[in-house]
Amino acid sequence: MSAPTVVPTWRLAQALAFAIDVHALQERKGAGTPYVAHLMAVSSMVLENGGDEEQAIAGLLHDVIEDGGAAFAGELEARFGEEVARIVDLATDAETDPKPPWRARKERYVAKLATLDRRAALVVGCDKLHNARAIVADVRSEGPGVFARFTADEPGIAWYYGALAAGLAPHLPPRLAAALTEAAGEVVRLAEAG
Repeated sequence: MSAPTVVPTWRLAQALAFAIDVHALQERKGAGTPYVAHLMAVSSMVLENGGDEEQAIAGLLHDVIEDGGAAFAGELEARFGEEVARIVDLATDAETDPKPPWRARKERYVAKLATLDRRAALVVGCDKLHNARAIVADVRSEGPGVFARFTADEPGIAWYYGALAAGLAPHLPPRLAAALTEAAGEVVRLAEAG
């Protein structure tokens, strides 16, 4: 029996408006693409992979605390509920500005993946899949100089995406796990080829 169809409500539209407010001036690293395009893609992927409206809202808002600051945590819960706030918190790798050093922050985040339930893992997996696919597409069209956009060097990026796929795949629906494993593997290959 298939899962019931999710019919998004006004809450999803409110979440999109909130995401646009928080991320209005941000662009994807080096791509010139409005950051909100990533958030909409993640939310769409969540729905395409069986997520419900709360997970889709968390997909739209998964970077609010990381990019907007810890002060948004209470507002997220008040506006969108405890479950959305919980998933966003689990998707967040840093709440402070400046962020902790990259490697230590990412090691803590990768360790946290083992604690994710399937609801949070779906949102995080869609986020990481979209990021991996964007990196692959950019490297294929612009060349390996794309890696200079990131805080980490190529070996760090290779380690991180390999660790993400390994940590998330067991918690994801099979189709999403396979897509993430494939895209992350391609990021690793491209980063190692440098």
